[in-house]
Amino acid sequence: MPQPSNATPTPTTTLHPRNRHHGRYNFAQLIQALPELAAFVVPTPAGDDSLDFANPAAVKALNRALLKQFYGIRQWDIPAGYLCPPIPGRADYIHYLADLLADGNAGVVPTGKAVRVLDVGVGANCIYPIIGHHEYGWRFVGTDVDTKALRVGKQLVASNPILTNALELRHQPDRNAIFSGILKPREVFDATMCNPPFHSSAAEAEASARRKERNLGTNRGTQPTSNFGGQDRELWYPGGEATFLWRMAEESALFRESCYWFTTLVSKKETLPGLYKSLQKLGAVEVRTIPMAQGQKVSRIVAWTFLDAAQQQTWQEKRWQGINATKNT
Repeated sequence: MPQPSNATPTPTTTLHPRNRHHGRYNFAQLIQALPELAAFVVPTPAGDDSLDFANPAAVKALNRALLKQFYGIRQWDIPAGYLCPPIPGRADYIHYLADLLADGNAGVVPTGKAVRVLDVGVGANCIYPIIGHHEYGWRFVGTDVDTKALRVGKQLVASNPILTNALELRHQPDRNAIFSGILKPREVFDATMCNPPFHSSAAEAEASARRKERNLGTNRGTQPTSNFGGQDRELWYPGGEATFLWRMAEESALFRESCYWFTTLVSKKETLPGLYKSLQKLGAVEVRTIPMAQGQKVSRIVAWTFLDAAQQQTWQEKRWQGINATKNT
C-alpha cells in the first residue's frame, strides 16, 4: 500500500481560500441580519467590536446571524447544551472535501444534487449539510444516535425551504456502529464526513471544559460549561477518538465499494499512526492527510479510499461527468 500522502502535514493558520469567513467578523452586518445579536456585542479597549465567546447564548446568536447572512437559513436553533459549532472551521472541512472530489475529477468540483455525502453524527445543528448544500448543491444523509438531535434537525429542515430535499436524517440505533445499519443495499455516497467525539470519558470532557474556561478568563460556577456546548455523545466515546476511528476504519472496509472517499476530522496527531496502520491492514488504496487550522487551533482531515484507479475512473464517468461543476480555484 502507498504511504499516506502528507502524513506529517505542514500546519496552516489560514482558512480555505473559498471560505466566506476570512478576517474579523463584521458585526454591523451581522446585527443587520440578526438584530438580537447586538445584545452580545461589546466594544474592546481598542475600539473594535467583539463578542463574549465564553457565553453560550452569545455563541448561538452569532451562529444564527452567520447562517442567516451567508447561508440563507432563516430559522435555526438547538436545545440547550447541544453542540454549537464554530462555523468558519466547519466550512473549511466542506471546502477541503470539495477539493478532494475535484482531484478525482480533472480539477473540477462536482456539484449539484447528484453528489451525495454522508455526515456521521450530524447533530442537532446540521452545520455540514447546511454549508455543503449552499456552497455546492450537494445532498446529504445525516446520521445520529441521539433521537432528540434528529427531531430538532427535522424541524430545522421543515422550517427552511432552502433545505427541502437536501437533507435526509437517519437514526443509528447502535452506538457502537458507524455505517452498519445506515447504508442501504446498493446505496452509494461520493464521500462521508465526521467530526468524531475525541474525549475518552465524561471526566476528560469536563476537564477540557475547565481548561477552556481558564483560557477564556471566566469561571461560571463549580460545574464547567462549554461555550460551544455538547452532549455526551458529541464529546466523548469509550476509548476516545482513536477507538472511534479504528471502528470507523473497520466498518468502512465492509462498504469499500459504496463510497469513493471516507473522511474524518482527526483532532489529536497522536491518533494518526494507529489510524494509518489500521487502514493499511484493511487494504485502503490511498490515504490522504489534509491539514487545516483556524488561528491557533490545528486539526486535519484524514481521507481514504478502497477504489483502485480503474474503479475511480468508472465512478467519475458514471456519477460526475455531465453534472454541474465548479472549477477548483
